[in-house]
Amino acid sequence: MTPPSGDARSQNSGQATVPPPERALPYVDMDSKAFWTGGERGELLIYRCQECAYYVHPPVRFCPKCESRKVEPEAVSGKGYVTSFTVNHKKWVPGLPDRYVLALVSIAEQEDVRLVCNILNCDPESVTMGMPVKVLFEQHEDVWVPFFEPEAN
Repeated sequence: MTPPSGDARSQNSGQATVPPPERALPYVDMDSKAFWTGGERGELLIYRCQECAYYVHPPVRFCPKCESRKVEPEAVSGKGYVTSFTVNHKKWVPGLPDRYVLALVSIAEQEDVRLVCNILNCDPESVTMGMPVKVLFEQHEDVWVPFFEPEAN
């Protein structure tokens, strides 16, 4: 799901620039729409409780911490760190590289909000636990899929 090592997919705009492989797209509903479309503006949108400020992901309009229904999408910094990862060595679909990283990234704002994603723009073997990363997006139809790359890039 990542390009071969050395491919540059992001620019300062936070948008992917190399044509991506074909992807199965998520089902977008009223609750998930902000998450899947915020990348159009370069924003990673995560639901946040307006009562207790707790971030909620996956996106639902209910806060598990205080049970409020006043939960709205808010832009986060787009920064985080790798919580867990694996390097995949199999091309499951055409267009995928031989090796790519599937990771859990915790957002900087709240450690227990973790996104399943790929880490791009680095050698898969260089990814480490706790590695600081930043978001970038890949557009597929009306969906902007969030990915992460090393923060140093």
